[in-house]
Amino acid sequence: MKPLILVSNDDGYQAKGINELVRMVREYGDVLVCAPDGPRSGQACAFSATMPLTLTLQRQEEGVQIWSCNGSPVDCVKMALANLCERKPDLVIGGINHGDNASVNTHYSGTMGVTLEGCMKYIPSIAYSICDYRADADFTPLEPYIRQMTQQVLKDGLPQGVCLNVNFPLLESQPSDFSPQSFKGVRICRMARGTWYNETTKCHHPRGYDYWWMVGCYQNDEPEAEDTDRWALDHGYVAITPTRIDVTAYEAFEELKKFEGDRGR
Repeated sequence: MKPLILVSNDDGYQAKGINELVRMVREYGDVLVCAPDGPRSGQACAFSATMPLTLTLQRQEEGVQIWSCNGSPVDCVKMALANLCERKPDLVIGGINHGDNASVNTHYSGTMGVTLEGCMKYIPSIAYSICDYRADADFTPLEPYIRQMTQQVLKDGLPQGVCLNVNFPLLESQPSDFSPQSFKGVRICRMARGTWYNETTKCHHPRGYDYWWMVGCYQNDEPEAEDTDRWALDHGYVAITPTRIDVTAYEAFEELKKFEGDRGR
């Protein structure tokens, strides 16, 4: 029996990134896509608790089914697992996202929401993103890396509770004939510490009220640290960040023991 690969994203089922991803991985298994019916960036692990959800079959061909859902990226994974998958998927993939999900963007990303949801269901899960927000981004240089990583995870799995956040830099010039040397290499990285600032901009509506857009600028708070995902991307490397579901700060246990004690003492 072929492996079952569940794919979703936060850019919508019509985005170039998810369709290119399906093309790249379909030879490794049966592919089931369940993705939002439109853009859902920034929804992280949000799910719909107060509105009904719908599923629509958009396309079906040998080895591939593409469904859309009116909910969030996490809704898509939950709906697919509960209603569309005849068996437990062997792999969950989020992406390919138009725009990177490095550093603190991990916490906001709907692409990572897909991957974290898969990981919480004990399914090996990967997120793929590129530092290119263009709708017609060129995904050609990513193909051999995505193929290799997808095959490797299907073969060997991942540690329980760990998923992969994979970010690709934007090449300064896209080669006409791809060679594996287009990126400088691959780095296993930690998440960079960073800050978003100037996150809202105020506008005035002609009908007399104010409104705001969420915007913002990102600042790398440790630009010299060479072990981070942000440094890797800024220097032309593919950044792979192993990401845990368990966010417990174990290193703080000793310091916080002062709060322990039995009731009444």
